[in-house]
Amino acid sequence: PQVAQPSTFKRFVEVGRVVLVNDGPSAGKLAVIAEIIDHNRALIDGPNTSVPRQQIAYRNLILTPYTISKLPRGAGSGAIKRAVEKAGVLEKWEQSGWAKKLAARQTRKNASDFDRFKIMLAKKSRRDLVRKAYVKEKKSAA
Repeated sequence: PQVAQPSTFKRFVEVGRVVLVNDGPSAGKLAVIAEIIDHNRALIDGPNTSVPRQQIAYRNLILTPYTISKLPRGAGSGAIKRAVEKAGVLEKWEQSGWAKKLAARQTRKNASDFDRFKIMLAKKSRRDLVRKAYVKEKKSAA
């Protein structure tokens, strides 16, 4: 007899799944799947993040670990907005390591030449302090 293995997949395309749009004018914004159209497309809506209600291919979405439970199929923008606020999805997202990493990447991308210069000087001084502390520790251990 064949024993069923537990699925390795944890995130499924489902109504109420919070997704990150990774292509088009809304790239980098969160939305919620309101309806599943077919095997390639879903209807998404992001009234809290100014993502217009639209159909979008799954290849242009990244599934996040967050879901909004008990969201009816084809829910309107108002219902989605209230459900997202009630579930506190945006706050959870802002606290996640994923969102922080994206924000840091954006900050680095927008840094000016002078900002990069200041970062270089700060790294240099930190490296110097670490090196001095290491040498001091090594001498005291010997």
